[in-house]
Amino acid sequence: MKILFLTPQLPYPPHQGTTIRNYNLIRHLAVQHTIDLLTFVAPDQQPDPASPLYGVCRRIATLPQPVRAARQRIVDTLRSPLPDMALRLESQPMHELVDSWLQDGYDMVQIEGIEMAQYGFHALTNPAARTATGKRPCLLFDDHNCEYLLQQRNAFTDLRLPKRWPAALYSLIQWQKLRQYERQICQRADAVLAVSSVDQQALERLAPSLRVSVIANGIDALPDDSTAVQQPTVPPILLFTGKMDYRPNIDAVLWFAEQVLPLILSAVPKVRFQIVGMNPHPRLAGLRQHPAIEITGAVEAIEPYMHAATVYVVPLRVGGGTRFKVLDAMVHGKPIVSTSLGVEGIAVQDGVELLLADTPQPFADAVIRLLHDAAQEQTLGNQLGQRARQFVLAEYSWQQIVPRLEAVYRQLSAGDA
Repeated sequence: MKILFLTPQLPYPPHQGTTIRNYNLIRHLAVQHTIDLLTFVAPDQQPDPASPLYGVCRRIATLPQPVRAARQRIVDTLRSPLPDMALRLESQPMHELVDSWLQDGYDMVQIEGIEMAQYGFHALTNPAARTATGKRPCLLFDDHNCEYLLQQRNAFTDLRLPKRWPAALYSLIQWQKLRQYERQICQRADAVLAVSSVDQQALERLAPSLRVSVIANGIDALPDDSTAVQQPTVPPILLFTGKMDYRPNIDAVLWFAEQVLPLILSAVPKVRFQIVGMNPHPRLAGLRQHPAIEITGAVEAIEPYMHAATVYVVPLRVGGGTRFKVLDAMVHGKPIVSTSLGVEGIAVQDGVELLLADTPQPFADAVIRLLHDAAQEQTLGNQLGQRARQFVLAEYSWQQIVPRLEAVYRQLSAGDA
């Protein structure tokens, strides 16, 4: 098939959730299909013709991400019926580029994320997109998060703190706008993808006739030696990874640092909490003064931090989808303590692949339990890590996930768009 991918950012290097998913779908699909890519690039990005992306795509075109002033975002929030995410990447040059490329006659146009939805609609309305037989390309919407659900959760979380009420108001407004906008996109697309069954059910609630396919996020296998017994680090390290200007991640580390870490330190005084990820938000500045906390910012590779960690923590209270950070920790065989929401959409069991806790004291107790027996050879942490690795490789490798996506393609191509 000839497939046109529309992505909100250059998928390589794959350094965070959206780019990891997009790059791996593209590189695995390119084995059997012809892939073209239209994408935006951030101000700090430079397309590199030597990157693997150019080796798997037939052609790639990029445009700089549009810039919207904060004042304009406020005006749009108050006046526009469209959600912020629908306006974030609005660009007339991209509309023109999509129009031009659609004349090449694609079998499939794949929208990666809600921010690119308006460009995919050209495939439905542009007569030049039709093939010689008069058939238009199928339109597939890959919803990386159920966005209205994410904003709903953001709103209720921020309402707990008066100083976060402006952010809560923003999310309340966006939640209502996104319900309408996300419903329209899903109803117009020929197929809709979600990354978890929870997101699938939330999207299907938007319209009675909507049917959504689950194509989960995936992970690459690591060498077999990564399953070796984890050696304890001194001092013990609790690790969290993620893009640190993302609201759910900010909320997670603040809650952990303020509510959970003091309980752990009272039992294990030498423990250290490491926050690894790009773009640390100003809200995290106060944590830099804490002697037990390290905020690294962007790093060249996550593996050294993952290998050195004693316990991987996922204290998420907001968010959706399936989280690459959890899959990555699992494939590294790390003992994990998570909230229930942190592993939502991943069919793990408490006490089998990881430990679950949703309030400060039980979360701290679970971490302390793993820290206290970390020096033993066959620890609970190692048992959990081994089972987690086996589980994620059996269920979430890209080699299993991409054929599920190709099955959706076959269903679409069997009918007339």
